[in-house]
Amino acid sequence: MRGGRTLLLFVALFFLFLSISAYVTSNRSKLKDASISDIASLTKAGKVDSIQNTDNELLVQLKDGSALHSTIEPNANLADYGITPDKVNISAKISRENPYLSIFFNSLLPVLLIGGILWWSFRQAQGSNNRAMSFGSTRAKPLENVGSVTFDSVAGLVEAKQELQEVVEFLKNPEKFQKLGGEIPKGVLLVGPPGTGKTLLAKAVAGEAGAPFFSISASEFVEMFVGVGASRVRDLFMKAKRHSPAIIFIDELDAIGRQRGTGLGGGHDEREQTLNQILVEMDGFETQENVIVVAATNRPDVLDPALLRPGRFDRQVQVDLPDRRDRIAILKVHTKNKPLAEGIDLESIARQTAGFSGADLRNVANEAAIFAARKDQKEITQHDFNQAVEKEMMGPERRSRVLSQKEKEITAYHEVGHALVGRVLPNNDPLHKVTIVSRGRALGFTWSLPTEDIHLYDRSRFLDQLAQMLGGRAAEEIVYGEITTGAEDDLRRATKLARRMVTEFGMSDKLGPIAYGEREDTVFLGRDFSSQPNYSDKIAEEIDSEVRRIMTGAYHRAKMVVSEYRDLLNRITTDLLREETLEGPALEAYFEGMTFKPVSAPAN
Repeated sequence: MRGGRTLLLFVALFFLFLSISAYVTSNRSKLKDASISDIASLTKAGKVDSIQNTDNELLVQLKDGSALHSTIEPNANLADYGITPDKVNISAKISRENPYLSIFFNSLLPVLLIGGILWWSFRQAQGSNNRAMSFGSTRAKPLENVGSVTFDSVAGLVEAKQELQEVVEFLKNPEKFQKLGGEIPKGVLLVGPPGTGKTLLAKAVAGEAGAPFFSISASEFVEMFVGVGASRVRDLFMKAKRHSPAIIFIDELDAIGRQRGTGLGGGHDEREQTLNQILVEMDGFETQENVIVVAATNRPDVLDPALLRPGRFDRQVQVDLPDRRDRIAILKVHTKNKPLAEGIDLESIARQTAGFSGADLRNVANEAAIFAARKDQKEITQHDFNQAVEKEMMGPERRSRVLSQKEKEITAYHEVGHALVGRVLPNNDPLHKVTIVSRGRALGFTWSLPTEDIHLYDRSRFLDQLAQMLGGRAAEEIVYGEITTGAEDDLRRATKLARRMVTEFGMSDKLGPIAYGEREDTVFLGRDFSSQPNYSDKIAEEIDSEVRRIMTGAYHRAKMVVSEYRDLLNRITTDLLREETLEGPALEAYFEGMTFKPVSAPAN
C-alpha cells in the first residue's frame, strides 16, 4: 500500500513537469518563425506595425493582425538589418524568466524523476527480499495497556483466579521460590467452554504481574510452507526471553497441539513440526528466564500427551461456566456503564440464564441496550433484559410469520401440552413462560426455569423431563387424533437424553451400571479417523430396545397427564390463543389449589 502511494506521487510529479514545460513553451509554439531577412523585407514593404526585442528574441506584430517570431544574433543590432525606428515602432523588454528555473525544468527535473523511479523500484525489490527473509518471524508483539486488566476485571471464577495467583507471584518475585528450590511452572493450560473468559484471565495474570504479554493464535503458526511454523515458534520464544519476565499466550492450542500419529504427512507434517518445536522450547526453559506459557483450549481431550506432562504445561486450570452467583457478578460488570431503570433484578436475569457463558451474558446486556434504544428509552428496563435473554436462547421474534388459524391452534395445544405435563410431574423445573410467538425456527416455546443451579441429576428427573418433552406431541394426538412435524426437535432431544441414560449414566437395570460407547480410536490428523464401539451387536440391539422402552414409557405418561387434565388443557389453550403469551403469576394461577395425582413411570 505504501509503495503504491509512492509510485502515484512519482507519476503526479511527472505529469506536473509535462504541464509546466507545456506552459513555458505554449506561447512560443503558437507563433510562426521567420528569418530576420524576411522581417527586414516586410519592414521595407511597410507591413510591420511593431517589433518587441526581448534578449534577441523578436516578437513581430504585422499590420494585418498576425504575429511572427524571429531571432537575431547576440550583440547584433536591428539597424544592421535596415530596421530603424523611423520605419517601425521598436521596443525593448527585459526578460523576467529565471534561467536557472528553465535549466531545472528542462534538464534536472527529468533526471530526478527517472532516478526516483529507479530508487523506488530497487526499494520494492529489497522489501520483497526482506519479507521473504522474515517470513518465519512471529507477528506477536507485547500488548499495550495490559496493566489495565487485573483480576478485579474478571467477575466470578474465584477458584481459577486463586490458582493463577501463584503464577503472578512467580513472575513478580521468582527468588522467593528459587531459594527454596522451587521452579517456575513452564506452562498453564486454561481449559473450559468457549466464552468463559480464558483470554481475559491470561491478560489479568500479565496485568497483575506487570509483565509483557505476547498473544498469538495457534493457527498463525501453521502455513503452507514446511518449517515456517517451527521458525515462528523459535522467534516467539526468543522475543519473550528478551522481555522476561513475560507471558506467552497461545489461544486455541488444539489447532497445533492435537495428538501426533499416522497422519497423511507422517512425521513431516507441518503441524507436527510446529508442535515438536513448542515441546522443545518449553522443555528448554531455564529457571532464571521467567517466561510462562499460558494456553487456552476447549478441547483438552485431543491434545498430545507430551504437552500435558509435567515440565510442559504443569498446571491445568478449569474455567467452567459461571454459576448463578458468578452470573450476577458478570452482569454487574457488563451493566456498570449502562443506564438501568429502577428495580432491575439482576438475580432474576441470572436465574434465567443458567448455562450461559460470560460472553453470552455480555451479549445479553448489549442486546438489552439495543432493545431500549429501538424504543427511544433513556434507561434499560427489566422487560428489555427479558427480551434479550429470550433472543439469545431461542432467536429473534418473528411476528411477521403468518400462521393459519388451524396451525396457530395446533401450536397452542402443543405448547400447553408441554406446560401441563411439566407442571403436573413433580421433578420438573417451575414454569416461567408459554408463548405462541415465533422465535427462530420454533412456532412457539415453553420455558421452565430452575430455582437453583443443578449439578447432579437423578433418574426420576430425567424421566419427568422426557415426559415433558413429549407432552406437546401427546396433546396433538389426544386433541386431534393426529400428529404433526411440530415435535421434530422434541423427539431429537428426548431420544438423545434417553440414549445417554442408557449408555453413559448406567440408568438401565437391564444393561446395568456399564458405560457403553467408549471408542478405540485410530488417530488420524490428531483424532478419530476410524472408531469402533466397544460392545457387540447384541448389546447394540439391547441398547436400542432400552431407549425405545424409555421413550415409549415417557410418551405414555405424557398422554396420561394430558388425558387426565383435558379440561385444564382446553382452558389454558383458549386463553393462550387470545393473549399469545402467558407467564409468571398469570400462568401459575391456573394451577393454584390443585392436587395432582401421581403418574408413576413404567417399571424399569
